[in-house]
Amino acid sequence: MTTFDTTSDARGVVRMTVVQSSPDVTLDTWAELLDLDLRVVRAYDGDPLPALHEVGDGLVVLGGHMSAYDDARAPWLPALRDLLLAAATTGLPTLGICLGAQLLAVAGGGRVEVAAPPGIEVGATRVFWRGEAADDPVLGALAGGDAPVERVASAHGDAVVDLPPGAVWLASSNMYPYQAFRLGSALGVQFHPEASWASLAGWCDRYDDVDTAAVLAAYDAHAAEIADGGRRLAESFATEVRGAVARGAVSA
Repeated sequence: MTTFDTTSDARGVVRMTVVQSSPDVTLDTWAELLDLDLRVVRAYDGDPLPALHEVGDGLVVLGGHMSAYDDARAPWLPALRDLLLAAATTGLPTLGICLGAQLLAVAGGGRVEVAAPPGIEVGATRVFWRGEAADDPVLGALAGGDAPVERVASAHGDAVVDLPPGAVWLASSNMYPYQAFRLGSALGVQFHPEASWASLAGWCDRYDDVDTAAVLAAYDAHAAEIADGGRRLAESFATEVRGAVARGAVSA
């Protein structure tokens, strides 16, 4: 685990922690798109989770192959849920992706259904933005303007079925209602804005009941839009982190 001084320095370096729960669910395309000083905490490999004051200027919690309740399999999850809730309620710019979004929902008092019907949502997903999304400080980059992003990359079998009290519902899909939501300063997205074609292919191969070739063909038909949405979200989140630093918005 890379360590760093957790406050922005006089040169304007903005620092962010990324928590990774599975070895094959990485920052992927975002490793280059997030133009910040990144520390990756590989929790699956025994890296200890930071305390809130050690996180830096922003927090990203990636996906993973366990459920949001799988504390026996992934013993760092209780502390990660606590960290997410603390970040969301103290003004720290935070993004939870897939499992990260589910952990955020549970931490805030919502509910996730494991192996939820109607089943696995994987590949190029049509997303429907709610009116609140256009005004979101991060997600507005995808939902607002004259060319909103309509397709995102998904790969999940569990799903948020109840939002936390006070959360703002931002997006849905045809299969699942809660594709995006905001809780305080934390944004949760069920989809994978960071995922590359290769990562999606690897995740598909983990499922016996997923036709990998068909999923990838559908993804290819929307690859440019999916990549554009991922870039927009990465840049928008990085801008939000820098803006919070400039405003002195975080209150630890």
